[in-house]
Amino acid sequence: MIPVATAAEMRALDAATIADLGLPGAVLMETAGRGVAAAAAARLTAGGAIAVVCGSGNNGGDGFVAARVLRAAELDAVVHLVAPRPRVTGDAALHLAAYERSGGVISEATTADDLIALGEALRAAAVVVDAVLGTGLDRAVVGHLADVIERINRAPGVRIAVDIPSGLSADTGHPLGVAVRVDHTVTMAVPKLGIVGAPGFALAGTVEVIDIGVPRALADAGTRAALIETADAVGWAPCAGVLDHKGRRGHLLVVAGSPGKRGAGRLAAMAALRAGAGLCTLAGPPGAEALAADAVMTAEIVDAEALRALAAGKQALLIGPGMPDDEVGRGWLDAALEAGVPLVLDATALVHLAGRLADLGRVGAPVVLTPHPGEAARLLGESTAAIERDRMLAVRTLALRSRAVVVLKGARTLVCDGTLGDDFVTINPTGGPALATAGSGDVLAGAIGALLAQGLPAATAARLAVWVHGTAGDSLATRLGSGVVASDLPEAFAVAMAALRVAPGRRPRAS
Repeated sequence: MIPVATAAEMRALDAATIADLGLPGAVLMETAGRGVAAAAAARLTAGGAIAVVCGSGNNGGDGFVAARVLRAAELDAVVHLVAPRPRVTGDAALHLAAYERSGGVISEATTADDLIALGEALRAAAVVVDAVLGTGLDRAVVGHLADVIERINRAPGVRIAVDIPSGLSADTGHPLGVAVRVDHTVTMAVPKLGIVGAPGFALAGTVEVIDIGVPRALADAGTRAALIETADAVGWAPCAGVLDHKGRRGHLLVVAGSPGKRGAGRLAAMAALRAGAGLCTLAGPPGAEALAADAVMTAEIVDAEALRALAAGKQALLIGPGMPDDEVGRGWLDAALEAGVPLVLDATALVHLAGRLADLGRVGAPVVLTPHPGEAARLLGESTAAIERDRMLAVRTLALRSRAVVVLKGARTLVCDGTLGDDFVTINPTGGPALATAGSGDVLAGAIGALLAQGLPAATAARLAVWVHGTAGDSLATRLGSGVVASDLPEAFAVAMAALRVAPGRRPRAS
């Protein structure tokens, strides 16, 4: 996994690197600026000017270095300083002076009249480097700098951000007033939370990480979030044994469906089988058998006692997709909580759980909650808008209150394992708009249940299922665009899982 830092964590990493390794801040800035210069030069396809728009802080310092290095390579790079020169201090001032001594030109843009010339220069530039504001921003951008950002956004050339697009919160990914939209972000040492989580990733373009000397062990120890990589999914994927049979691959009970909502359970059950469960029983109110899928066993639930009996001997239980939202459904949830098997609570089960998070303490087995933002809001007694304002805070809060594994769905799905009071969060980079279709969440829930039934730890099952689910959606999107439907996903999920299982270095178990 790739460590991901908040603004405060990155400040601490920089300070520790300077103190422990003896690398001066000016050296870190030089390395960072050289990385920015390489990115800018790589995107200068047919010559032209490079406009480096710099603020007064360390972000601007990186820009000064980049401009000097680009000019040394005989490229047409000019610094546009959008803050009063006296405000440039410390390491940034050192590199501003080095830029000027090397023959670099400074075009100051600190007044309303200057902005006219700045706009003309940006329109003429083939590449625009945004080095205005960095990760330390903690208030809305207004006035002069807001006008600068608007002009950068109107520039027709390739836009590159230094560390983070100016105006974007490094912690939540939300614009603070206004923010630059870029094609590419060159970030230092580790990605910042605001450019890999939602909604900030949509403004950051492709993200390139520059090694500036921060030791990986320091980054791992100093951060509480990480981005899932393909190698992680390969390592998590269950490895089939050559002597396996259906009993060894786990039996999942899916409790789902109600009149008019039978399809949710069918999707979840088929996803479970495609995700590798050896057996799957779909149980619901009378009539569930009419929409059973091939290879899925069915059962009717006439009362809570029947559900408890069905759960006996199962390796995992998924409850919630399309389930009754009345007292009948509430009774089913009570029975599921008492079954003593690993649980996935989805959809209507989460509705019944609102106000009852403490009840999860009696399960005696791992629990995975799979809320979308609206369901998370109901569980936490918040508004959906509050959840979306800080998704990282929301998933951590819900995980710690419930002592469960929480999958907060949406763009860049988050997973937090609160079972041991841990607030570490993984961010899933796969998936996209193709998954914004009815039933997609039912497929994800079924896949998590299947991996639980195969014996994976709850957090691992959730993280692997989320990654593969997103990969399946990405694959389908290349063929079907926005025409992906949920019933396409189970088979695509199986294909994505198969690719992990045959990855180099993996061998099947003997038994």
